[in-house]
Parts: sequence; structure tokens; C-alpha cells
Amino acid sequence: MANVVVIGAQWGDEGKGKITDLLSENADVVVRYQGGVNAGHTVVVDDRTFKLHLIPSGILYPDKQCAIASGTVIDPSILLGEIDQLHSLGVSTDNLFIAETAHVTLPYHRSIDLASEECKGDRKIGTTGRGIGPTYADKADRTGIRMLDLMDPDLLRDRLNWAIPNKNLLLEKLYGLSPLDPDSVIEEYLGYAERLRPYVTDVGLKLSEAIGERKNVLFEGAQGTLLDLDYGTYPYVTSSHPIAGGACIGAGVGPTTIDRVIGVAKAYTTRVGEGPFPTELLDERGNYLCHMGAEFGTTTGRQRRCGWFDAIIGRYAVRVNGLDCLAITKLDVLDQLDEIKVCVAYERDGQRIDHFPSNARIFAECKPIYETLPGWRTSTSHCRSTEDLPPAAYNYLKFLAHLMDVPIAIVSLGASREQTIIVEDPIHGPKRALRYENGHRSSHELSPEAPAKTVRQSRR
Repeated sequence: MANVVVIGAQWGDEGKGKITDLLSENADVVVRYQGGVNAGHTVVVDDRTFKLHLIPSGILYPDKQCAIASGTVIDPSILLGEIDQLHSLGVSTDNLFIAETAHVTLPYHRSIDLASEECKGDRKIGTTGRGIGPTYADKADRTGIRMLDLMDPDLLRDRLNWAIPNKNLLLEKLYGLSPLDPDSVIEEYLGYAERLRPYVTDVGLKLSEAIGERKNVLFEGAQGTLLDLDYGTYPYVTSSHPIAGGACIGAGVGPTTIDRVIGVAKAYTTRVGEGPFPTELLDERGNYLCHMGAEFGTTTGRQRRCGWFDAIIGRYAVRVNGLDCLAITKLDVLDQLDEIKVCVAYERDGQRIDHFPSNARIFAECKPIYETLPGWRTSTSHCRSTEDLPPAAYNYLKFLAHLMDVPIAIVSLGASREQTIIVEDPIHGPKRALRYENGHRSSHELSPEAPAKTVRQSRR
């Protein structure tokens, strides 16, 4: 039995959807524990592409229970759109459960999000404009609407007849926008309530029962470590806690119930929106990574900023999440490069920095110190074991494991389920079992031990 948390070890968009989908095969329950429709997972199964924003990737397995936990914020219209999309593709949602204590995104949240971002000018954060931050703000202000409110028509009317006039003052007086009609919003959301009613339940209780029955529970986060509200690159962060600790708060389970944490990281680094990004490539190499990696957001379609792998933020993700192992995705994107750089430290004012700085101003002034590894100049998309990998690709993975002092359990080499190397099953495999065996390649070899290949150091 194992309860496993899957987190993003960079700025989100690391490929958590595919990894969660793979791990769901051995899970009994899959839980989305935070975030909202500002996040998206793309999963490819049998040449069919599923774009999910709220529903856990485990929904693609008919025998798995899937839960949207209390730490998420739910836009009912988009959630129903996802349900309809799945039904049209022959995917059942009979095993989907929605926490009655999850908060609801309303039209005024979206309006405030867009208007507030526009007013910030050059101080903008780069939000998706989907109302996530304002929804969480109302949650903290204790004026939010929860799913259980949505299920009670009289209570919903009472609460929205108070909330909407107050929000209209903000929309009209501060942002110069048209007011919302309370009756229209109430009727719209009462309609959503009737369709969602069969799914709404006490998810915390269900999870407690599943854990008590020693079932495998997979906790799925949205966004990534560097977007965490407390531990990310503040203020360029999301409004919730994507780190592993957020799973306990968002899903309502105790920390002693978590057995393993797996971090997902690309073989390079991407970021969407504003904020510092030391290894960003503003040249043809960045364009190459964007093109080859199809780096466009699932939610907004925005082009992602691309750069070399940053081991400083990688080690930081290992530390704040307590990572047991890593899944490295999109290794195949690097297949045709002559050489590949990895950021091993930063430089600022002539001083070397080996740890992630919490001060955003200092972080923005950091320049990367690189080590350069040879490329492999051949396709890896067909590889199904570490023995199949070109020596240079294998050494690149070993170098990353060594830098971050954590073993690699999974290597993804394309979008489909089949394009994957499973080094160790993070659910059924033993903790930290990845190692060298008799000096030869084995299924356990992508450990943090130093690789044999020599690398070159350079600055920028």
C-alpha cells in the first residue's frame, strides 16, 4: 500500500498529467488537491488527446475513483464542459466525486481578475484571468461560496444577493465595469448545481475510508513548486500550495498518511507568465525548445518561455517537497542538440550562489553558471529501458540525478503512455531503491551517484 503525491518540480507544465495517468494504473483513488482551471493537463491515450483542467487524469481508467478535493476552486461551467467532453469520448464520470467544501468561482471573480491584472501595468503577474486568485481571496476573507452553498437554493440566493451588490461596487467604482445582475447569476448557478449535485459529497470522509482500507491513493497537484504562494517566486506565483504539503491541507489528510512524493521535471525548464527565469534562452535555442516541445499552455495557449535545466530550483524542489524520486519528461526534445547546458549555480555581484534565494530582487539578478554536456544526436522516442538510451542521454540523466541528489524513477520520451521508461514503480517499488548494480546498467541505476562523464563549466 502506498499513498503518493505527484508534484511539479519547476514552474508547472512539467508533464504531470502524463505521469499521473501512468501511476493511476496502480492507484485506487486519484485526488486533485489544489488549484483551479488556471492549470491544465494534456494526456494522450490511443491517439486521443484529453485536455483536463479540474478532473484528475485518473478518470481515464474506468475502475478508479477520482476526487476533486476541498483545496481546489471550481468553475462549474468549465467543470461541466469537461464532463461533457469526456462523455462524448466514451469516458464515464460515474466514479467522480467533488468536495462539498470546495470553493466556487463566480463571474465577478473572473471580471476582477482580468481588470486587476490590466491595472497593474508593468507590475502584472501574468495570471490566466480565470478568477482563481479572487476566488481564493474570498475564501481567506470568509465570504466565499462553497459547493455545499451551491446545493442549497435558498442559501445560495441569500449569499449571492449580499455578495454581488458588494462586488458590483468594486467593478463599477474601481474598474469602471458594468455591474452584474444578481438574478441572472443566481439562475445560472442554480442550473449548474442541479447537474453537479450527483457528484458532490464529503470527499475527506471518502479519502479517510479509502486510506483505512489500505487502498492506494494518488494525490495530484497543479502548477509547480516555484509557483507556490509561500515558497515560489513571489509575487509571480499562484494562489494556492502546489507543494507536497499542500496535499494534506487540500485533501484533508494527515501528513503521516503520505508514503512517497514524486517530483516531475522537464529535461529543460519552461515558465509561463512574468517573473525571473535565470536560464531563459532568448535566442534560436529557446525557439527550438519551444517548437520541438510544443510549448504552448493547455489553458491559455500562451507560448512558454524556455531555457536550460536549472538544478538550483531542482534541489530547492527536492528540499521543500521531500522528494523521494523524480520523473524526467520530454527528454526526446533534446535529441538533436550537439551540446546541452545545465545550470549548476548562480552568480551575482561576483559571488557564487548555490541555493535558491527567497528574495525576488536577488533572484532576478542571478546569472546562471553552466556545465556543458555532449548531446546524443539520435532519437530516443523508441527507448523503453535505460539500456536502450544513447550513452550521452543516459549520462545526462545521471548528471541530473547527481546534482539534485535524488533518484530518477520515470523517464518520458513522448506524449503517449508507451513512450516511457519505468525505472522504478513509485507506488509499489521500495523507497530510494534506484542504484548501481555491479557497475552495470540495470533497472535501478539512475541514482544520485556521480556520472562518469566529464562536463565543462561556463558562465552564461
